[in-house]
Amino acid sequence: MFAAERRQLILEMVRANGAVSLRELARVVQTSEVTVRRDVRALEAEGLLDRRHGGAVLPGGFTRESGFPQKSHLATAEKTAIADLAAGFVEEGEAIVVGAGTTTQELARRLARVPGLTVVTNSLLVAQALAHANRVEVVMTGGTLRGSNYALVGSGAEQSLQGLRVSRAFLSGSGLTAERGLSTSNMLSASVDRALVQAAAEVVVLADHTKLGTDTMFQTVPTDLITRLVTDEPPAHDDRAGTELQALADQGVQIAVAGASGNPGGEPVPARPQPQRRDVPLPAPRRGQVPGSAAGLRAAAVLGEAPPGADRARVADLRRR
Repeated sequence: MFAAERRQLILEMVRANGAVSLRELARVVQTSEVTVRRDVRALEAEGLLDRRHGGAVLPGGFTRESGFPQKSHLATAEKTAIADLAAGFVEEGEAIVVGAGTTTQELARRLARVPGLTVVTNSLLVAQALAHANRVEVVMTGGTLRGSNYALVGSGAEQSLQGLRVSRAFLSGSGLTAERGLSTSNMLSASVDRALVQAAAEVVVLADHTKLGTDTMFQTVPTDLITRLVTDEPPAHDDRAGTELQALADQGVQIAVAGASGNPGGEPVPARPQPQRRDVPLPAPRRGQVPGSAAGLRAAAVLGEAPPGADRARVADLRRR
């Protein structure tokens, strides 16, 4: 494929999806990431797109939100690895909330095997993934259906979450930075995500490396409220993603990297024995959270950080020193 044809195809993909990783572009145009990076630089010089840490976005600063059909085909391998790792943090008998998104949908498919689980969600796709799980109870919020991502939003969804108390919230978004935390491109979705956060003792963000360093319009979770980030290992050349991970870790976010060979600073992760797990009383509510619990929901906070299935992925837990 000639350079002109390659660049036209790259431009069409970015226009269709809003944001595309270099890895995905290289796969579609069937060339190396080095060549794609050169093409992206050339297109940026013409003002046709902007480069963003490990990918390309529409010009204009903030990325727009892609629809579900487009997002479902982006970074599929990364989302699968993230979902596999994140599922290991969920314990039998827990009550959790799971937000809308293609990565959280992948997580839900794995949660179907967790007995005694209660999942509260505003996502039709998450609920559908768990519909036939006999030992998982699914509780859906009210609200107005937003067709672009099959999520319930609006005052009905937010009011149905008042007084809810669960152990963990699993959320995704359009971008993640150490400065602003998790963000999304839609105001209604951001408002419901904030209500989900208020219901949880811990917040787990699921975001692949292409979202690191990307900032979108509406903040959903400030960095100081993010307990853990589950992500994939950035490409070796993506220094900005590694820098962003380190900045998040410096602010106290625990980083779990699927398929990691080391932490963002490049030092090997020491092997640690599996901690013994037991149920303990739920932590006290965070500042601004409403105490109480929804009828029929069970919640437990679990000691230990290394999830089951560690043979599939290595977990790098980076804490503030």
